[in-house]
Amino acid sequence: MGTGERRGGVRGGGRVISDEDKERVRQATDIVQLVGETVELRQRGREFWGCCPFHHEKTPSFKVDPATGLWHCFGACSEGGDVFKYVMKRENLSFPDSIRYLADRAGIELSEDRSAARGPRKNRLIEALTLADDYYHTMLMRGRGDGPAAARAYLAGRGFGSDVCRRWHLGYAPGRGSLVAYLRGKGFSPKEMIAANLAVERSGRLADWFYDRAMFPIHDEQGRTIAFGGRILRPANNAPKYLNTRDTTVFNKGKHLFAYDRAKETMAATGTAIVCEGYTDVIAMHEAGFTNAVAALGTAFRIDHIRLMERQRVSRIICMFDGDEAGQRAAERAVQFIDKTSASMVCVVLPDGQDPMEFLSSHDASAMKAQLDAAVPLMDFVFTKRLAGYDLSAPGRRVKALDEMAQLLAPLKNSVLLDEYATQLADALGMDVAETKRVIREKPVKAVEPEVRERRVEAGARRAEAPAGARPRQATPVAGAPFSADEDDYAPVPDDYVPADAYEGGGAPAAVPSNGTSFSVSRMLSGDERMQVTVERELLSMLAAMPDEVRPFADRLADVMWADGRHEGMAWAMLATPEGTAPADVVAAATAVEPEAPQILSSGRVVSSPGMDSREKVAFLVDSVELYSCKRRVREIKARLRQAGDAGGQDAEALFEQATSLQKRINELTKKLSAVVEQ
Repeated sequence: MGTGERRGGVRGGGRVISDEDKERVRQATDIVQLVGETVELRQRGREFWGCCPFHHEKTPSFKVDPATGLWHCFGACSEGGDVFKYVMKRENLSFPDSIRYLADRAGIELSEDRSAARGPRKNRLIEALTLADDYYHTMLMRGRGDGPAAARAYLAGRGFGSDVCRRWHLGYAPGRGSLVAYLRGKGFSPKEMIAANLAVERSGRLADWFYDRAMFPIHDEQGRTIAFGGRILRPANNAPKYLNTRDTTVFNKGKHLFAYDRAKETMAATGTAIVCEGYTDVIAMHEAGFTNAVAALGTAFRIDHIRLMERQRVSRIICMFDGDEAGQRAAERAVQFIDKTSASMVCVVLPDGQDPMEFLSSHDASAMKAQLDAAVPLMDFVFTKRLAGYDLSAPGRRVKALDEMAQLLAPLKNSVLLDEYATQLADALGMDVAETKRVIREKPVKAVEPEVRERRVEAGARRAEAPAGARPRQATPVAGAPFSADEDDYAPVPDDYVPADAYEGGGAPAAVPSNGTSFSVSRMLSGDERMQVTVERELLSMLAAMPDEVRPFADRLADVMWADGRHEGMAWAMLATPEGTAPADVVAAATAVEPEAPQILSSGRVVSSPGMDSREKVAFLVDSVELYSCKRRVREIKARLRQAGDAGGQDAEALFEQATSLQKRINELTKKLSAVVEQ
């Protein structure tokens, strides 16, 4: 089973998600809508096709079947599965967290067993954060005294009058335990307030986390308040200018963008995203009509932020970095993502070192649009700025420049873009291109800031606990010629092959590896056996998509000698569903006996192939599976006859007769299938 999944429920984070809740989430999720957030899908018959979001391709090879709720890439990555597997891969989540993600998206509250839980429920945290948002806003708009007045003056000085404050629900945090008292009066416990990072325990007493700050609420994709950014109003010793909510159960600063909930529609409509450096810059941009602007949240720009924007099919990311040294460093950090996205990354640096808010205070929207239209490729900007700081008049100085620029390009050493950038650098420095490439490739990639390093550790842990969906899969042969392989043509064992003899009595697996690793097989598969595994998967995919078309063939399938031990159990689980069962529920039945079923069932090509109607396709596949099954039986009989030798007697005679009968059936099926292929 996949990690975190067990019969009777899914365990993760000390909690158990019931199979019933998992099924509710699955049924509530529209896979076409989910995938369509990041992939442009076009309908072909009953299915939808687009370019795979997990590797770069120009020809659509990515299939989504709304009836079964499955997806599959027939291109380079060969990935596939159900809605949970898709979210796991897209969002880099564990299996249990993928269920929680989709449940949260669908507004479903999971009835998890919290006997081992460590904190309050997520919905309680969001309730507390929403109340805090209202409280802060009320204090800003109606509060009396120096604190609220200072907050209003600060915001007004940036052009944010009362209307802007209302639209963005800006606020003021007075501190001094006022929010703690307010939330306690609303029935929230200290544990809940601390878990939401609204309060902190100091010297045995509960205190407000935010104190005397202008407050900027942060929302998730659904527009719910999940965190805050607080700007200090009066200088204080060792107090940061901006104080942000720490990572909590409902908030991860590396996975959210400020104003993404407001900007996503414009991103999708224009194909462009604008990334600013601060809250006030984003607000100023939106108020000026640039409603596709967002900002990172107290952290460096990350690949997860790019993935979030790609969900809106963004093809152009405009980075608006400040013109100071910090802005230059931010631009250089962003270089590492150039080859990680299909979107073009460009850069705008406003004149005189201004930030967007400062620029818009003295220019109109048309002037800002002109700046955005003049954006230059990110790498060109970084090259120009970096090289302008070098004296290239002496060879030794050019060598030093090469060394430092190579460090900048080190994250791209394995990228297809290396040739382009190495040539550009070599030309600028007057050096040999091959030597420039060598220096870049030999440069180690420097460790990044601590928060990103922590993110890598987290990602590694997630990969360790996720089901083995990233292992390579066999390419699916064309179904038009399933019996072309010679029986003595041996091929490597498919990566996820499970031999039938791994199962005891044809029932549950005797020992299925918990990490998703395939069984160790001591021999190579023949070409026929390998092809049988493929055809079995095609048939199972057909059974999942059109169960009632396959049911009439149940008697023939009862006599099949299955090549992959998992396939037989899946087949009978699906055939056991009542007539008229929806394909998605048929898939669920298969998944109940084999957790890897969504990946197996997603890979079928025959369902999509033209030229035959559904009944002809089913008959073709059943005939093919029977053919390979007969060939395997004949091979086994021949082996037994060789072992028996002259001492076989009557048993040998019976085996010979059986082999003769099977060979006759093989000839019939081969002739029948050849006629279909030749049509």
